[in-house]
Amino acid sequence: MDLRQLEYFLAVAEELSFTRAAHRLHVVQSGVSASIKSLERDVGAPLLDRSSKHVRLTDAGARLVPQAYAVLEAAQRARDAVAADDGELSGTVRLGTMTSVRLLDVPAILGEYHRRHPRVQLLMTAAPTGSRGLVTALQERRLDLAFVATRTGPPGIRFVPIAESELRLVVPEDDELVRRSRVGLPDLAGRSFIDAPEGYGTRAVIDAAFAEAGVGRRVTLEINDLGTGFDYVRHGLGIALLPDYLMPTSDLTGVAVLRMDDVADLTWPVALAARADRAPSAAAAALEELVREMTVAGNPGAG
Repeated sequence: MDLRQLEYFLAVAEELSFTRAAHRLHVVQSGVSASIKSLERDVGAPLLDRSSKHVRLTDAGARLVPQAYAVLEAAQRARDAVAADDGELSGTVRLGTMTSVRLLDVPAILGEYHRRHPRVQLLMTAAPTGSRGLVTALQERRLDLAFVATRTGPPGIRFVPIAESELRLVVPEDDELVRRSRVGLPDLAGRSFIDAPEGYGTRAVIDAAFAEAGVGRRVTLEINDLGTGFDYVRHGLGIALLPDYLMPTSDLTGVAVLRMDDVADLTWPVALAARADRAPSAAAAALEELVREMTVAGNPGAG
């Protein structure tokens, strides 16, 4: 068993595809297959089920995944210790992000990181399942760091607050709520809502606020890109609570944006999440430090 075999195995385990794993690793697919077959001979058990149209982990493969991550992390810590003398960071940082994170200038942050540490390979993936999926990936050691829209999570995960955005009520311009001087959560009972799917940060914040207020809420349309919420509201498909950072860049024709009463916590947070039960690699720690440096007083300082 060698480190490359484990690296190839984890790539297939994450992608659930030999083709995508090979593309990610910049090697031919036959090389990935041969490496994993050799690993299976070494451990004495099949690790991947190739009998169906989709690649799946066997029970043995699922048990190997956390151990493989632990081995590669230990190897990276050894490399960090040796490389400390020349001051040049190397290795790989696996970063997860939400599908829409316009409140934070991620390209600017990663560009600056690359200029400072050109020998580090950054692997960034967007989670179609939202912040909940990113936190799960951190727990399963599939990610080193993740930009998430939540302040709290399960044990073993820590959060570094970065920025936040107030959620504003968006309704059609002729909605009767526009004529009211104050709008509270009880005023929205029985209305059809447009929101992100469960697991997304905005959905969690809004669901929690309505639950705390004892007000029922019906989500009739789920969208992955919150920026399109204005269009759905404009065409009469429901109302929405959307982050105010979207307002300056969105077409507000045909809609009205209302501020909610300050009774409920309707603030959309962005944080950098990492595992709390293990020390990060030197490369991951440097990225966390840069994120802190480029975010000042809760606002992105990267443009």
